[in-house]
Amino acid sequence: MTLAASNGTLAAHVHVEGFERFHRDSFNKRQVRYAMRKAGRRVESRAKLNLALAGSGSNYPRKLRGVLRDSIKTRVSRSGFLVKIMPDKTAGMAEYYPAYLHYGVTSEAWRSGRKPKGDGKRQTFGRSNWHVKPRNNYVADALQDEAAGVRADLSQGFHRALG
Repeated sequence: MTLAASNGTLAAHVHVEGFERFHRDSFNKRQVRYAMRKAGRRVESRAKLNLALAGSGSNYPRKLRGVLRDSIKTRVSRSGFLVKIMPDKTAGMAEYYPAYLHYGVTSEAWRSGRKPKGDGKRQTFGRSNWHVKPRNNYVADALQDEAAGVRADLSQGFHRALG
């Protein structure tokens, strides 16, 4: 079983080894989906906790109203062998902004894009050219923090799905 999470991208994944010799049809898909959902909810709750406790030292987006935190959802794929934990665009969001928070936006991109709403003033961060500073990936960090529990959930679920 290997765990890979990259803070350089929005992607993080866990690969469970030892089950490659079995075809997907050998598994009880209901049990696999249950295990994936359980592991996904474990990571989802940790990601929400990361955002809820975000302080000045964590480099996660800070909670103002909790819209980003509440938008994090777990989805199991149709086949049941994949689970996504990601923020969705909700009615409380004017625009989908989690990618901007992760990658940041430079002032050059700000000038070349559309004009800001309001008085046109923008927040600057010291002498840097960032309009929005890049933030850490709270979902990938949650996956790293919960790696042991996720591995246990998936291993048990795959064993139950084969039996």
